[in-house]
Amino acid sequence: MIRVVPRWEWRTFRKEFGEIEKNIKENEIISQKESSEIYIVSKKSDENIKIRDGKINIKSLLKTDENNLEKWTVLLKAQFPITITESELIYQAFNLTLKSAAKEKFSLNEFLDSFVRTEKNLQIVDVSKKRFGYSINECAVELSEVKINDIQTKTIAVEHINSKIVTNTVKMLNLSGFENVSYIREIKSLF
Repeated sequence: MIRVVPRWEWRTFRKEFGEIEKNIKENEIISQKESSEIYIVSKKSDENIKIRDGKINIKSLLKTDENNLEKWTVLLKAQFPITITESELIYQAFNLTLKSAAKEKFSLNEFLDSFVRTEKNLQIVDVSKKRFGYSINECAVELSEVKINDIQTKTIAVEHINSKIVTNTVKMLNLSGFENVSYIREIKSLF
């Protein structure tokens, strides 16, 4: 089992970041990824629940500090097909009660058809990302081009296990004037 270390995260969204984006791009890219993801948004929860590369991933907000940084941890990473027990954990993250099921395992499509599309409190949101990763001031900094359903936007994220390092890096990148907004909050604000 992989030990998960909670990380402090700061993220914001805009159509363009101008000079800030140019300054970030002056650093060396250490990773570049494209992905198509499914976010499952619950009206009753703000947990970050997404499906990428045939896996479901649940991130939970542990706390927010005085600088509005958010500390997130991973609650579950499971490969499809998932078990009924994993489905129950997912539904707990949705803050909903799982309906009874006649099967023990569910493929991605079976899970979406049986437990998501039939639940009025859940919404499926398609998200595609082009992510460019940098290491700046010890932090993982990510600049991404994002499409949320049909809405184009960009996001910048700064992450580290130490909140002070994240706060200092946000200031250094001239991002202090922007609001810290998680993916799930941004998605909910659009729909």
